Amino acid sequence: MNKPAIHPSIPIIIGVISVALSAIFVKLVSAEAGVTAFYRMFFSVLFMLPIFLLKYRKEISLLTKRDWIFSALAGIFLAFHFIFWFESLNYTSVASSTVLVTLQPIFAFAGTYFFFKERLSFKTILSAVIAISGSVIISFGDFQLGGTAFYGDVLALIGCALITAYLLFGQDVRKRLSLITYTFVVYSISSVTLFFYVLLKGESFGPHSQSDWMWFVLLALIPNLLGHTLFNWAIKWVSTNAISIAILFEPVGASILAYYIFNESLSTAQITGGIVVLLGILLFVIDGRKKKSI
Repeated sequence: MNKPAIHPSIPIIIGVISVALSAIFVKLVSAEAGVTAFYRMFFSVLFMLPIFLLKYRKEISLLTKRDWIFSALAGIFLAFHFIFWFESLNYTSVASSTVLVTLQPIFAFAGTYFFFKERLSFKTILSAVIAISGSVIISFGDFQLGGTAFYGDVLALIGCALITAYLLFGQDVRKRLSLITYTFVVYSISSVTLFFYVLLKGESFGPHSQSDWMWFVLLALIPNLLGHTLFNWAIKWVSTNAISIAILFEPVGASILAYYIFNESLSTAQITGGIVVLLGILLFVIDGRKKKSI
């Protein structure tokens, strides 16, 4: 496999900052979770369509049956990830929701071990435990074991499992397809899935306020086309585990933004947890560099 033009850590960092804005945009939308998720994916596909038709449409004929199946599964998992996560933000805080939805190493480590036979070093596992512990600390101040907050936490945790499945299937397909073709196919399948979900739920596609349309477009441009596309690019060069660890930055940034925008206060536990998350990620990065240098 050829070396990437830039180090994968750079687009991963930009991607994390981009997806950290997702929870903020969703909180600012008044539409239902399914409708918000649909327009996020629908506008993403529309924005990608000219590039795909001009340069990449011929690649569709190269997709194998396996590629179509895995891409379809990835698109469906991504669609329901957004549904569950967006809905969770209606019941719990940005801090708790983003923390729980980014606890992907718990699922990713198991998935890559059983499906891709990736070996996990002691330091990799330790770094994940540290990062996950930090995430738990962040959520401690807001996490509740009953009422609506608990329901929101459960939805976010389901969303976490679904996004991990999306990444696992993407890791297999992305290694054989160009970024644009893979992303366009998966996002299109996700849009169709969400379209029928909204119809079955009886939710309204419109009319919506001007501000809602603005947030729909920004959700497509920043977290999706910039954030998730960068993850899809990086996943060709790095493991799902590396993406999952890096995404643990998201609750830190989202919690800070929620403090200024929604007056969701940052507790000592959340600040302490953020530092612990960063330490866990740092250990993971250092361990990865040592392995490459051997």
